[in-house]
Amino acid sequence: MSSETSAAKNLDDVEKSSQLEAYDEKLGLDSLNTSDGDEALQLVGTQATAHFSEEYNRKLRRKLDFVIPPIAAAVYFSQYLDKTSLNYASIMGFPIVGQNYNLVSMAFYLGYLFWEFPTVYISQKLRLAKYLGTNIVVWGIILMLQASTNNFGAFFALRFLLGMCESCVTPCLILIISMFYKKDEQARRISWFYIMNGLTQVFGGFVAYGISFYGGKALPPYKIIYILLGALAIVVGIVVLIWLPDSPVNASMLTKEERIAALERVRNDQGGTENKKFKKDQVIEALTDPRTWLVVLSTILTSIPNGALSNFSNIIIKSFGYTSKQTLIIATPAGIIGSAMVIFCGWYSDKKGERMIPIVFALIPTIVGSGILIGMNGSSNKGVLLFAAYIIGTFGSALSTIYAYNASNTSGHTKKVTINAMTMATFSIGNIIGTEIFQPKDAPAYIPGKTAIMVLLIVQLCVSFLLRWINVRLNKQRKAQLAEEKARRGWTDEDVQRERERHAFADLTDRQNIFFIYTC
Repeated sequence: MSSETSAAKNLDDVEKSSQLEAYDEKLGLDSLNTSDGDEALQLVGTQATAHFSEEYNRKLRRKLDFVIPPIAAAVYFSQYLDKTSLNYASIMGFPIVGQNYNLVSMAFYLGYLFWEFPTVYISQKLRLAKYLGTNIVVWGIILMLQASTNNFGAFFALRFLLGMCESCVTPCLILIISMFYKKDEQARRISWFYIMNGLTQVFGGFVAYGISFYGGKALPPYKIIYILLGALAIVVGIVVLIWLPDSPVNASMLTKEERIAALERVRNDQGGTENKKFKKDQVIEALTDPRTWLVVLSTILTSIPNGALSNFSNIIIKSFGYTSKQTLIIATPAGIIGSAMVIFCGWYSDKKGERMIPIVFALIPTIVGSGILIGMNGSSNKGVLLFAAYIIGTFGSALSTIYAYNASNTSGHTKKVTINAMTMATFSIGNIIGTEIFQPKDAPAYIPGKTAIMVLLIVQLCVSFLLRWINVRLNKQRKAQLAEEKARRGWTDEDVQRERERHAFADLTDRQNIFFIYTC
């Protein structure tokens, strides 16, 4: 062989080798850098060295279930009561009415939007549960301060600050659930705390009803609401500070062996745990992932109705011809129906490994209810109108399923917090818009607002099916890619499992990690 031919062959081999190395780097295989991985690596390393029985894991999960979901539920219970306290105040002598009432409603979500991205960045750097607990105590104080003024400007400012403090709740809770629970367990656990949105409607209605009988002159009834709910938030914040764990790595409620077992439980899901380093490339990936923007779109389509109904649902029911006291009680079944839908969608989502189909289940009753309220406007048939008002709130469980979707379909800690922040920022934008779709000039029927709700959720049905189709397609591509890699390298099934374990806590994104499987 001539020296020219040999040189050409060597050059060709170098090029092929370079291409393979680039391919491996793209897949995150041989080039895997675990020095930049999750904090979990401090405990469990890159390979599963400890194996736990199914019985042991069941007991561990039960132990987690006795602490994490109940505390998360208490947080959401308090948050939703505090956020919707204005809804109760609106029919209990609240001095701010008309367009100013809409602006005060909006202030909460302006604060939420303003602080969403800073709060998730701060939470990534600090102890997650401790940061959450501190925010809860602060917002309890802010809520109590709302009983100290009748002034529009002061109310606007306090509601803005309340939104800032509450903006960390959902991102923090989603991260904690995703760190402690497997993919097929996450939707149910999220539904267990999201159910509080409905149950607080029942609880708050009865509390407000009881307070409405107060005949004293010292405080107007709506101020008593703010004092009681603010005090409750402070108590919940203290509970979070003491008992809610930040991550499996430092959960004081677990022994060292249990912390290792908790991490090994979630290793195969490839979702990772906690990483304190902010990674610019993961932010870029989140922004360039088409699914991110479909989640954003889905969130805003759901949040606009949420912003409208969370502040105007009692006003709508009162317009059927009920007194304020009657409305507070009559509105409560809507919370029970909404809670039942949340539990059903969470169960179905994990049982069937689906995220988008449960959203469809949640949207259809709201679309039907909106249509009934529009078509029977002015009717004297209160029974049918109430039925429509009760089922119109089922769409709320679509948001909890979107949160579960984010938890199950995103890997890379910075990418997770970025997408969570984008989701919640969009949530606040949607709610800001929602506070304005029920205009005073359209009272009491609010036909344009009800029509908007129906149209928005029909569009969301289409977005949900599109997201599901994309994830199914990505999983097929990922399966073919892994099969090709397995054949090229001559891997056995044991080799594949070894590589899967090695990648679990390397803080790779779902795009970078060839072993990541999307939940549809």
